Amino acid sequence: MTSRYPEPTSISSLRAVAAAATRCRACDLWKTGTQTVFGQGPRDARLMFIGEQPGDAEDKQGEPFVGPAGRLLDEALEAAGIDRTSVYVTNAVKHFKWRPKGKRRVHEKPDRTEIRPCQHWLELELRLVKPDLVVALGATAAQALLGPSFRVTAERGKLRSSPLAPRVVATVHPSSILRAPDDASRRTDMSAFVRDLRTVKKLLG
Repeated sequence: MTSRYPEPTSISSLRAVAAAATRCRACDLWKTGTQTVFGQGPRDARLMFIGEQPGDAEDKQGEPFVGPAGRLLDEALEAAGIDRTSVYVTNAVKHFKWRPKGKRRVHEKPDRTEIRPCQHWLELELRLVKPDLVVALGATAAQALLGPSFRVTAERGKLRSSPLAPRVVATVHPSSILRAPDDASRRTDMSAFVRDLRTVKKLLG
């Protein structure tokens, strides 16, 4: 019988931990997700970005932030002067939660019974990468790190501390910018997002 939390062959290797995560059965999302989508980036990254969960493109490709929200994140990082190849990107939940809508797979927000079990893998990522600063993208990631009462709208861009990471900044998830109702709103939201990332760059030194 497969353990809910399979032991990695080495707790000092991101590759080994990622391989172990593919066998995780701690919640039921593995049954509907195409594959586990683990974090990606340099082992010595000073900056880690944590999103909510993989989307449709990420679920198919097996890599985080490669869909529309990932492309917007790339654009914002470039505008803020942060090299995407130098950062580690991951998600609070490692499987895509979705519901069918015609021929499409539509994102569904993960609940606490799916977020809490996946914290095991997030803790291992944080322990191995040891980033100087963590950026929580959106409410799910922020609350996983800073508690269920945390509100991104009230606290975005401010330096906070978490038991999982001593220095955390929360901002919106780039997917929220894509959902803006019109072009003017998207430009405004994007400017605010880039401003948060410039704050992150300053905090990183």
